Amino acid sequence: MLTLHRRRSAPALIGAAACWGIATVLTKHALGEIPPLTLLPIQLGASVMLVTPLLLVRHRQLAPAGRLGRLTALGVLNPGISYALGLLGLVFITASESVLLWATEPIMIMALAAAMLREQITKTRVVAAGVATAGVALIVITPDRSNRPIGIVLTLAAVAACAIYTVLSRRWMINESSLRVVIYQQTAALGFALILLSVVGLAGGIPLDSAISAGSWVSAIVSGCLYYGIAFSLYLTGLQRTPASVAGQYINLIPLFGVAASNVILGEQLHTRAWIGAVMVVGAVIVAGKSLAPAVAVRQ
Repeated sequence: MLTLHRRRSAPALIGAAACWGIATVLTKHALGEIPPLTLLPIQLGASVMLVTPLLLVRHRQLAPAGRLGRLTALGVLNPGISYALGLLGLVFITASESVLLWATEPIMIMALAAAMLREQITKTRVVAAGVATAGVALIVITPDRSNRPIGIVLTLAAVAACAIYTVLSRRWMINESSLRVVIYQQTAALGFALILLSVVGLAGGIPLDSAISAGSWVSAIVSGCLYYGIAFSLYLTGLQRTPASVAGQYINLIPLFGVAASNVILGEQLHTRAWIGAVMVVGAVIVAGKSLAPAVAVRQ
Protein backbone atom coordinates (compact mmCIF):
# COMPACT_ATOMS: atom_id res chain seq x y z
CA MET A 1 0.00 0.00 0.00
CA LEU A 2 2.86 2.37 0.80
CA THR A 3 4.41 1.69 -2.60
CA LEU A 4 1.10 2.43 -4.28
CA HIS A 5 0.78 5.73 -2.41
CA ARG A 6 4.28 6.74 -3.50
CA ARG A 7 3.56 5.89 -7.11
CA ARG A 8 0.36 7.96 -7.04
CA SER A 9 1.95 11.03 -5.45
CA ALA A 10 4.32 11.90 -8.32
CA PRO A 11 1.64 11.90 -11.08
CA ALA A 12 -0.65 13.99 -8.85
CA LEU A 13 2.06 16.58 -8.17
CA ILE A 14 3.13 16.68 -11.83
CA GLY A 15 -0.51 17.10 -12.85
CA ALA A 16 -0.88 20.01 -10.42
CA ALA A 17 2.20 21.68 -11.90
CA ALA A 18 0.79 21.22 -15.42
CA CYS A 19 -2.54 22.81 -14.44
CA TRP A 20 -0.83 25.77 -12.77
CA GLY A 21 1.51 26.31 -15.72
CA ILE A 22 -1.24 26.24 -18.35
CA ALA A 23 -3.59 28.32 -16.20
CA THR A 24 -0.90 31.00 -15.79
CA VAL A 25 -0.94 31.61 -19.55
CA LEU A 26 -4.75 31.82 -19.58
CA THR A 27 -4.71 34.11 -16.54
CA LYS A 28 -2.27 36.49 -18.22
CA HIS A 29 -4.64 36.65 -21.20
CA ALA A 30 -7.66 37.34 -18.98
CA LEU A 31 -5.81 40.12 -17.11
CA GLY A 32 -5.70 42.05 -20.37
CA GLU A 33 -9.38 42.95 -19.88
CA ILE A 34 -10.30 41.95 -16.31
CA PRO A 35 -8.78 43.69 -13.23
CA PRO A 36 -6.94 41.26 -10.92
CA LEU A 37 -9.23 41.68 -7.89
CA THR A 38 -12.23 41.09 -10.14
CA LEU A 39 -10.60 38.11 -11.84
CA LEU A 40 -9.90 36.34 -8.53
CA PRO A 41 -13.56 35.80 -7.46
CA ILE A 42 -14.49 34.85 -11.04
CA GLN A 43 -11.81 32.16 -11.05
CA LEU A 44 -12.66 30.93 -7.55
CA GLY A 45 -16.37 30.89 -8.33
CA ALA A 46 -15.76 28.76 -11.41
CA SER A 47 -13.63 26.39 -9.36
CA VAL A 48 -16.20 26.01 -6.58
CA MET A 49 -18.91 25.27 -9.15
CA LEU A 50 -16.65 22.57 -10.65
CA VAL A 51 -15.45 20.93 -7.43
CA THR A 52 -18.71 20.87 -5.44
CA PRO A 53 -20.56 18.40 -7.73
CA LEU A 54 -17.47 16.17 -7.83
CA LEU A 55 -17.37 16.12 -4.04
CA LEU A 56 -21.08 15.31 -3.76
CA VAL A 57 -20.72 12.45 -6.26
CA ARG A 58 -17.83 10.96 -4.30
CA HIS A 59 -18.98 11.59 -0.72
CA ARG A 60 -22.75 12.08 -1.13
CA GLN A 61 -22.79 14.93 1.39
CA LEU A 62 -20.59 17.68 2.75
CA ALA A 63 -18.94 17.05 6.08
CA PRO A 64 -19.52 19.56 8.90
CA ALA A 65 -17.30 22.57 8.25
CA GLY A 66 -16.40 22.78 11.92
CA ARG A 67 -14.48 19.52 11.67
CA LEU A 68 -12.18 21.13 9.14
CA GLY A 69 -11.90 24.45 10.92
CA ARG A 70 -8.17 25.06 10.67
CA LEU A 71 -7.91 23.69 7.14
CA THR A 72 -10.87 25.81 6.01
CA ALA A 73 -9.26 28.93 7.46
CA LEU A 74 -6.13 28.17 5.45
CA GLY A 75 -8.17 28.90 2.33
CA VAL A 76 -8.15 32.59 3.25
CA LEU A 77 -4.35 32.44 3.20
CA ASN A 78 -4.14 30.40 0.00
CA PRO A 79 -5.66 30.80 -2.54
CA GLY A 80 -7.26 33.92 -0.98
CA ILE A 81 -4.53 36.31 0.14
CA SER A 82 -1.74 34.58 -1.79
CA TYR A 83 -3.36 34.67 -5.20
CA ALA A 84 -4.74 38.18 -4.68
CA LEU A 85 -1.16 39.32 -4.08
CA GLY A 86 0.09 37.23 -7.00
CA LEU A 87 -2.42 38.67 -9.47
CA LEU A 88 -1.64 42.21 -8.33
CA GLY A 89 2.08 41.53 -8.69
CA LEU A 90 1.58 40.17 -12.19
CA VAL A 91 0.22 43.56 -13.23
CA PHE A 92 3.55 45.26 -12.44
CA ILE A 93 6.04 42.67 -13.70
CA THR A 94 6.28 40.38 -16.70
CA ALA A 95 5.07 36.80 -16.67
CA SER A 96 8.67 35.55 -16.94
CA GLU A 97 9.76 37.59 -13.93
CA SER A 98 6.74 36.32 -11.99
CA VAL A 99 7.55 32.69 -12.78
CA LEU A 100 11.14 33.17 -11.66
CA LEU A 101 10.06 34.64 -8.33
CA TRP A 102 7.59 31.76 -7.80
CA ALA A 103 10.50 29.37 -8.34
CA THR A 104 11.77 30.40 -4.90
CA GLU A 105 8.78 28.67 -3.27
CA PRO A 106 10.40 25.20 -2.95
CA ILE A 107 13.32 26.78 -1.09
CA MET A 108 10.90 28.51 1.30
CA ILE A 109 8.93 25.27 1.76
CA MET A 110 12.10 23.31 2.48
CA ALA A 111 13.23 25.78 5.14
CA LEU A 112 9.77 25.92 6.77
CA ALA A 113 9.37 22.13 6.66
CA ALA A 114 12.69 21.70 8.45
CA ALA A 115 11.76 24.29 11.09
CA MET A 116 8.07 23.46 11.64
CA LEU A 117 7.72 19.78 10.71
CA ARG A 118 11.22 18.65 11.67
CA GLU A 119 11.63 17.07 8.24
CA GLN A 120 15.12 15.85 7.54
CA ILE A 121 16.55 17.87 4.66
CA THR A 122 19.38 15.91 3.07
CA LYS A 123 22.24 17.42 1.14
CA THR A 124 20.81 15.77 -1.97
CA ARG A 125 17.55 17.70 -1.63
CA VAL A 126 19.40 20.95 -1.00
CA VAL A 127 21.52 20.46 -4.10
CA ALA A 128 18.45 19.40 -6.14
CA ALA A 129 16.62 22.55 -5.06
CA GLY A 130 19.55 24.70 -6.10
CA VAL A 131 19.90 22.99 -9.48
CA ALA A 132 16.15 23.26 -10.15
CA THR A 133 16.13 26.95 -9.28
CA ALA A 134 19.11 27.56 -11.57
CA GLY A 135 17.31 25.68 -14.32
CA VAL A 136 14.21 27.82 -13.91
CA ALA A 137 16.41 30.92 -14.11
CA LEU A 138 17.79 29.75 -17.46
CA ILE A 139 14.24 29.28 -18.73
CA VAL A 140 12.68 32.57 -17.74
CA ILE A 141 15.45 35.19 -17.46
CA THR A 142 15.76 37.32 -20.57
CA PRO A 143 18.12 40.25 -21.15
CA ASP A 144 17.14 43.92 -21.07
CA ARG A 145 14.27 43.58 -18.59
CA SER A 146 13.99 45.60 -15.39
CA ASN A 147 11.95 44.42 -12.42
CA ARG A 148 9.43 46.73 -10.81
CA PRO A 149 9.95 46.80 -7.00
CA ILE A 150 6.24 46.79 -6.12
CA GLY A 151 5.62 43.74 -8.32
CA ILE A 152 8.57 41.90 -6.77
CA VAL A 153 7.41 42.64 -3.21
CA LEU A 154 3.81 41.58 -3.92
CA THR A 155 4.87 38.38 -5.67
CA LEU A 156 7.37 37.34 -3.00
CA ALA A 157 4.69 37.94 -0.35
CA ALA A 158 2.38 35.66 -2.36
CA VAL A 159 5.10 33.00 -2.57
CA ALA A 160 5.69 33.15 1.18
CA ALA A 161 1.95 32.71 1.85
CA CYS A 162 1.88 29.63 -0.41
CA ALA A 163 4.92 28.13 1.32
CA ILE A 164 3.32 28.54 4.75
CA TYR A 165 0.10 27.03 3.37
CA THR A 166 1.94 23.94 2.11
CA VAL A 167 3.65 23.26 5.42
CA LEU A 168 0.51 23.80 7.52
CA SER A 169 -1.60 21.68 5.13
CA ARG A 170 0.94 18.86 5.40
CA ARG A 171 0.68 19.01 9.20
CA TRP A 172 -3.12 19.22 9.50
CA MET A 173 -4.73 17.16 6.71
CA ILE A 174 -3.18 13.73 7.16
CA ASN A 175 -6.50 11.83 7.18
CA GLU A 176 -8.79 14.19 5.31
CA SER A 177 -10.14 13.89 1.77
CA SER A 178 -8.20 16.27 -0.47
CA LEU A 179 -11.32 17.08 -2.51
CA ARG A 180 -13.28 17.98 0.63
CA VAL A 181 -10.47 20.23 1.85
CA VAL A 182 -10.31 21.99 -1.53
CA ILE A 183 -14.00 22.89 -1.57
CA TYR A 184 -13.97 24.29 1.99
CA GLN A 185 -10.76 26.22 1.47
CA GLN A 186 -11.88 27.70 -1.82
CA THR A 187 -15.26 28.66 -0.47
CA ALA A 188 -13.46 30.53 2.31
CA ALA A 189 -11.15 32.12 -0.27
CA LEU A 190 -14.14 33.11 -2.44
CA GLY A 191 -15.75 34.83 0.53
CA PHE A 192 -12.52 36.70 1.22
CA ALA A 193 -12.17 37.68 -2.47
CA LEU A 194 -15.74 39.02 -2.64
CA ILE A 195 -15.26 41.06 0.54
CA LEU A 196 -11.97 42.43 -0.81
CA LEU A 197 -13.60 43.27 -4.15
CA SER A 198 -16.48 45.04 -2.40
CA VAL A 199 -14.19 47.12 -0.17
CA VAL A 200 -11.91 48.16 -3.03
CA GLY A 201 -14.88 48.71 -5.33
CA LEU A 202 -16.59 51.02 -2.84
CA ALA A 203 -13.37 53.00 -2.71
CA GLY A 204 -13.56 53.41 -6.48
CA GLY A 205 -10.43 51.41 -7.10
CA ILE A 206 -11.69 48.86 -9.66
CA PRO A 207 -12.75 50.18 -13.03
CA LEU A 208 -14.40 47.33 -14.96
CA ASP A 209 -14.84 47.37 -18.71
CA SER A 210 -18.36 46.15 -19.43
CA ALA A 211 -17.30 45.02 -22.91
CA ILE A 212 -15.21 42.03 -21.84
CA SER A 213 -14.63 39.73 -24.78
CA ALA A 214 -15.84 36.15 -24.85
CA GLY A 215 -12.22 35.00 -25.05
CA SER A 216 -11.35 36.71 -21.78
CA TRP A 217 -14.39 35.19 -20.05
CA VAL A 218 -13.38 31.73 -21.29
CA SER A 219 -9.79 32.31 -20.15
CA ALA A 220 -11.00 33.44 -16.72
CA ILE A 221 -13.35 30.50 -16.19
CA VAL A 222 -11.07 27.77 -17.56
CA SER A 223 -8.03 29.14 -15.72
CA GLY A 224 -10.06 29.20 -12.50
CA CYS A 225 -11.05 25.54 -12.88
CA LEU A 226 -7.46 24.54 -13.65
CA TYR A 227 -5.72 26.88 -11.20
CA TYR A 228 -7.83 26.24 -8.15
CA GLY A 229 -10.15 23.26 -8.55
CA ILE A 230 -8.09 20.64 -10.38
CA ALA A 231 -4.59 21.79 -9.44
CA PHE A 232 -5.31 22.15 -5.71
CA SER A 233 -7.03 18.75 -5.59
CA LEU A 234 -4.05 17.08 -7.23
CA TYR A 235 -1.51 18.97 -5.14
CA LEU A 236 -3.16 18.15 -1.81
CA THR A 237 -3.50 14.50 -2.87
CA GLY A 238 0.22 14.33 -3.56
CA LEU A 239 1.06 16.31 -0.43
CA GLN A 240 -0.71 13.76 1.80
CA ARG A 241 1.75 11.07 0.66
CA THR A 242 4.87 13.18 0.29
CA PRO A 243 7.07 15.25 2.63
CA ALA A 244 6.37 18.96 2.12
CA SER A 245 10.01 19.62 1.24
CA VAL A 246 9.84 17.06 -1.61
CA ALA A 247 6.38 18.08 -2.84
CA GLY A 248 7.65 21.62 -3.15
CA GLN A 249 10.26 20.54 -5.69
CA TYR A 250 7.53 19.67 -8.19
CA ILE A 251 6.56 23.34 -8.26
CA ASN A 252 9.69 23.86 -10.35
CA LEU A 253 7.91 22.03 -13.17
CA ILE A 254 5.34 24.82 -13.51
CA PRO A 255 7.53 27.00 -15.78
CA LEU A 256 8.08 24.04 -18.13
CA PHE A 257 4.35 23.58 -18.66
CA GLY A 258 3.87 27.33 -18.80
CA VAL A 259 6.48 27.70 -21.54
CA ALA A 260 4.95 24.83 -23.52
CA ALA A 261 1.46 26.36 -23.19
CA SER A 262 2.81 29.75 -24.26
CA ASN A 263 4.32 28.12 -27.33
CA VAL A 264 1.01 26.51 -28.31
CA ILE A 265 -1.38 29.30 -27.30
CA LEU A 266 0.73 32.41 -27.86
CA GLY A 267 3.22 31.13 -30.45
CA GLU A 268 6.28 31.79 -28.29
CA GLN A 269 9.45 29.84 -29.12
CA LEU A 270 11.67 28.05 -26.61
CA HIS A 271 15.34 29.03 -26.98
CA THR A 272 18.37 26.77 -26.48
CA ARG A 273 19.20 28.11 -23.03
CA ALA A 274 15.65 27.34 -21.90
CA TRP A 275 15.96 23.74 -23.10
CA ILE A 276 19.09 23.35 -20.96
CA GLY A 277 17.18 24.76 -18.01
CA ALA A 278 14.29 22.37 -18.66
CA VAL A 279 16.63 19.38 -18.46
CA MET A 280 18.07 20.71 -15.20
CA VAL A 281 14.62 21.17 -13.66
CA VAL A 282 13.30 17.75 -14.66
CA GLY A 283 16.48 16.03 -13.49
CA ALA A 284 16.44 17.81 -10.13
CA VAL A 285 12.78 16.97 -9.52
CA ILE A 286 13.41 13.30 -10.32
CA VAL A 287 16.31 13.19 -7.85
CA ALA A 288 14.28 14.92 -5.13
CA GLY A 289 11.29 12.65 -5.78
CA LYS A 290 13.32 9.49 -5.18
CA SER A 291 14.02 10.54 -1.61
CA LEU A 292 10.42 10.23 -0.40
CA ALA A 293 9.87 9.55 3.28
CA PRO A 294 7.48 6.73 4.31
CA ALA A 295 3.96 7.58 3.22
CA VAL A 296 1.07 7.90 5.63
CA ALA A 297 -2.35 6.32 5.40
CA VAL A 298 -4.91 8.55 3.70
CA ARG A 299 -8.66 8.47 3.24
CA GLN A 300 -10.22 9.61 -0.04
